[in-house]
Amino acid sequence: MAEEGLVAVVTGGNRGLGLETCRQLAERGYRVVLGSRDLSKGRAAAQTLSERGLSVVPVALDVTDLADIDRCCAEVTAQFGRVDVLVNNAGVSLDRGRSVLAVEVETFRATMETNFCGPLRLCQVMVPDMVRRGYGRVVNVSSRVGQLSTMGDRSPAYAASKAALNALTRLVAGAVEGTNVLVNSVAPGWVRTDMGGPTAPRSLEEGADTIVWLATLPDGGSSGQFFYDRASIPW
Repeated sequence: MAEEGLVAVVTGGNRGLGLETCRQLAERGYRVVLGSRDLSKGRAAAQTLSERGLSVVPVALDVTDLADIDRCCAEVTAQFGRVDVLVNNAGVSLDRGRSVLAVEVETFRATMETNFCGPLRLCQVMVPDMVRRGYGRVVNVSSRVGQLSTMGDRSPAYAASKAALNALTRLVAGAVEGTNVLVNSVAPGWVRTDMGGPTAPRSLEEGADTIVWLATLPDGGSSGQFFYDRASIPW
């Protein structure tokens, strides 16, 4: 399927990796829907890209609000007719530097609401139509902190939520096996964003590269895998 005219929804698109992903997809001819919890910030971010001649439309989307997810999906479908690409980028890290033995259960719950439950509901409302139409790409923005193979007592709520997001990748990939819907996780690395901080070694362009690569995979591409710098890595 030609890239021109494909519709991509990017959550948490108003800054950082989300905004860079929006930019790179729009430059490839995608019609990009920039999801932002704060619509005013989303509009401002989309404007910076629209001024460069890129097709980016902001929408209000709070991934912790299931009704808001359903409303947003209906709004996007009404405007564009479909969703071809879903990038689950929105995420929070609320427990950096703390031990699993000390982090409050409420912190785990809040982290899971954004980092797992939101992507789950977005997949539930968007992926079935991808299957019906015979095309779809889902990219779950995860982290190497969520790798079970190397996990330790580091940012436990964040790590657990990313491990759960990886599990979601496997579950949805299994649900759509044999269709032309490809579902993968990506670890963008330590990137200079608000979350990563100014001393992170990777640029936004480097961090978004594998996200965009997975969002634009050709038919027959990988599915149900975890990637870092375009290479499959252990769960």
